[in-house]
Order: sequence, then C-alpha cells, then structure tokens
Amino acid sequence: MKRLENKIAIVTGAAQGIGKATATKFASEGSTVILWDVDETKGTQLANELNSSGAISKFMKVNVAKFEDVTKAIEEIVAEFGKIDVLVNNAGILRDATLIKMTPEQWQQVIDINLTGVFNCTKAVAPFMIEKQYGKIINATSVVGLYGNFGQTNYVATKSGVIGMTKVWARELGRKGINVNAIAPGFIATEMVASMPEKVINIMKEKTPLGRLGMPEDIANAYLFLASDEYSFINGTVLSVDGGVIT
Repeated sequence: MKRLENKIAIVTGAAQGIGKATATKFASEGSTVILWDVDETKGTQLANELNSSGAISKFMKVNVAKFEDVTKAIEEIVAEFGKIDVLVNNAGILRDATLIKMTPEQWQQVIDINLTGVFNCTKAVAPFMIEKQYGKIINATSVVGLYGNFGQTNYVATKSGVIGMTKVWARELGRKGINVNAIAPGFIATEMVASMPEKVINIMKEKTPLGRLGMPEDIANAYLFLASDEYSFINGTVLSVDGGVIT
C-alpha cells in the first residue's frame, strides 16, 4: 500500500519549485492532490501531467492571502471529496531589501502571503479535520527563520512567525488528532535560486557542509515523511532539511 493511499492533500504554491515536487511526490504515493496557486497556466499544466500519469489531481486558483478565496476553495473540496487529510502550507514569496531600503509595501506583501496565508489556510481547514479527528498540517518555514539573514527582515519575520504558530497549533489541535509540524529548508535549487548570480549560489554551497544545494525533492520527501501515518507521534517539531548549513 502506498503511504498516502486514499488521502486528500492540499499543497499551496504548487505550480513550481518545492510545491511542484511535493505535489508530484504525494501523487506518486497515492494521494489525491489539490494544487493551489495563483499561476493558472503552470498549475493547470501540472494537474494535467499528474492526471495523465494515472494520479488524481485538481488545480484551483487560490490566493492564500484572501481568506474568502481560501474558505470557498475548502468548501468546494469537502463537497467533492468529503474530507481533507493533509495541508501543506508551502506558498511563499520574497521581497528582499535591507531595513533602510525596505518599503512598507514590500513588508506587507510578504506578511500577507507567508504569514497571513498560513493562518488563513490552517484556520479554514482545521474545523473539517477536527470533525474527522484526523489531519496532518505541515508548514514551510526556513533556516533563516531560525538564524536570521541579511536583507530579509520581512521574510525572516514570517518564517519565525510560522515556527511560533506551528508550536501553538500543535498544542491546540494535537488533542483533536491533528499533527502540526514545520519544515525548515536550507538553500534549495529552485527556479528562484537559479536566477541568482553564480557568486551568490557558490556562497550558498560553501555554507552547506554537504557541498551542494538541496533539491526540491529533498523537501518533498520531508513533507511526505511528516504527512504519512508512520510518524504520527511527531508533533510541534521543526525539521531542518538544510545539509547541515553553517550560520
């Protein structure tokens, strides 16, 4: 039996990068995967690819920063599939700048997606998981949420906040049969990182004792680990998947 057989999973930010790798991995393990993203073209393409391979997936254009969007989508999923077993709060954006140069707009854009978006999705999903007395909620934080990073006041604030929310929700929802954990990726070779100058990428590699960037599949495997029932006693944990990054 596959590890996510008969599970209904939502992956936010699923159109590319870590989200795409996660959706693909979950589908290969038997899950019905609901892809949430604002990129309709890439999201629909991925859903079609997964369905063509024999998996069951569905793309929904959802802006996680808008609570009304999220609640409407959740209601549609429950009406169609009857439940939601797994939520991966993966969606996130960057708007980097030093404190002096960061605009209020840059601050708010990152807060809205990376922090409020996680709140919105979890708040909307939780009642349906509580009803079933079962659920796996996995939040994307980052090593920078643990250690800080130059030029990322907004991003670090959100990722530190996600760690705090994970700890609170693990306490509040654990007694309802719901596991809440977080993954803290290190430097991962996503499309966003690939566009950075080679010098910056080399610095990332030098800070990683394994001598390479992580792959999106490395994070997808960690999401799968926490989504599966084999590890149901893990709750309120922040799992660093960073190659032993040196801060």
